[in-house]
Amino acid sequence: MSTTTAAAPAAETTVKSGGFTAAAANYIEDRTSISGAVKEFGRKIFPDHWSFLLGEVALYSFIVILLTGTFLTFFFQASMAEVVYNGSYVPLKGIHMSAAMESTLNISFEVRGGLLVRQIHHWAALLFVAAIGLHMLRIFFTGAFRKPRELNWVIGFTLFILAMAEGFTGYSLPDDLLSGNGLRIIDGLIKGLPVVGTWISFLLFGGEFPGTAIVGRLYTLHILLLPALVVAFIALHLVFVVVHKHTQYAAPGRTQGNVVGYPVLPVYAAKAGGFFFIVFGVVALMASLFTINPIWNYGPYDPSPVSAGTQPDWYIGFADGALRLVPPGWEFVWLNRTWSFNIIVPVAILGLFIVTVMIYPFIEAWITGDKREHHILDRPRNAATRTAIGAAGVTFYAVFWAAASSDLIATHFKLTMEGVIHTLQALLFLGPLIAFVLTKRVCLALQKKDRSIALHGYESGRIVKLPGGEFIEVHEQLSDYERWRLVSYEAYEPLMIRPNKRGKITAGTRMRASLSRWFFEDRLVPPTRGELESGHGHH
Repeated sequence: MSTTTAAAPAAETTVKSGGFTAAAANYIEDRTSISGAVKEFGRKIFPDHWSFLLGEVALYSFIVILLTGTFLTFFFQASMAEVVYNGSYVPLKGIHMSAAMESTLNISFEVRGGLLVRQIHHWAALLFVAAIGLHMLRIFFTGAFRKPRELNWVIGFTLFILAMAEGFTGYSLPDDLLSGNGLRIIDGLIKGLPVVGTWISFLLFGGEFPGTAIVGRLYTLHILLLPALVVAFIALHLVFVVVHKHTQYAAPGRTQGNVVGYPVLPVYAAKAGGFFFIVFGVVALMASLFTINPIWNYGPYDPSPVSAGTQPDWYIGFADGALRLVPPGWEFVWLNRTWSFNIIVPVAILGLFIVTVMIYPFIEAWITGDKREHHILDRPRNAATRTAIGAAGVTFYAVFWAAASSDLIATHFKLTMEGVIHTLQALLFLGPLIAFVLTKRVCLALQKKDRSIALHGYESGRIVKLPGGEFIEVHEQLSDYERWRLVSYEAYEPLMIRPNKRGKITAGTRMRASLSRWFFEDRLVPPTRGELESGHGHH
């Protein structure tokens, strides 16, 4: 009797607890109908190919940035007010600097764990931009941007631009010598724009450079506006990923829209959670072992000690490099204004390059006339012209990026500055052309090799003498998966010139047909079933 009586309250408590949980769940479900969305999302299949992890690295890096950035906001002072440093770093004691610089030094030397968190934040920011860039290169070279994912490419590229802006605003906040030089370059770039440049500079900096408001405004951008935009675009990007499903590499049994992989719940969610901690751990290890942005070595911003060796973060270097490659004497006075084409031309070229990359899916669709949906990825070698275009674009970017370090290249390799600049100027035009031709030739050669292997198998090195005295090499048979991978691509044909409704062939139609012929020239047709059977029978 006593035992039953004692157990009753515990059982009653359990029932009440379960009843409260169920009631709360029902309350939320009645007002949101969230269970349907969770169930639908939980059934989504995610592929397990390693290249798809690049997007996850970017997402997890951004989470690390948010976590560490939240910590840093409690100690950073976004102010240009002048103070005298009296902290624990002795070499800078008594030096006049901004409150922003002083608070960054205090984070590094006074706040417990502050230097580690600050370096985790910086390394995660670099990894965030790098992961987005590599993720977009994977999407480009495999053709994952084609219909119906053109808009998601635009969203992803916008995220890349936002990530670079977020990195630059954060990199500029400490008001040290390095970030001050970077801001000075931006100020000169803005002032070089005709008519509106000086007004934009005045509004941005709050007066003549360095102004009194630039750090506060960059801080607002860095912790409020840009992160909000990044979060919004990441959410929009993931929504489109769920709606359109993932692309897949060709394999037996995989068709358009048939995704092979793991469901989100429970397998993929567990793997993703573990991968997040791996990314976080690697970034923390890098921050523990490798110093980055040691502002105490640079000191506060002062225009007088500018010298060779000041470099921006790698993802912004292409803009600095573009300015360095402009020949001298590209300025003239007209209408009582100085027109600085040494700034206008690089800005125009970089803007055109960025816009071209952003709208490339629509350009390719217009050239090829391909209006079908694509869920199976291309092997880069099977889209030779697209791969060559990508290689040319990467080379074009790389030359600008290398030009940002032209002074270091000259000093480290004991070269003249003029020689380095002239070489890079030549490579800016010749490099993309050479990269295009070589890449396309390599892709076509690999296609021919794949065709030969699909028809005849792998060379075994075993020589057999036939009864008639002939010596032949025995080839190894391919598995179904290997053969499928080698022959599962389509050979598109150039567009035909057709008259419009009025019976006329316009100049635009002729140009489109010419571009289509150029895009598909030298293409290789996949082996037919008859050729494969004939080759297998011969083997």
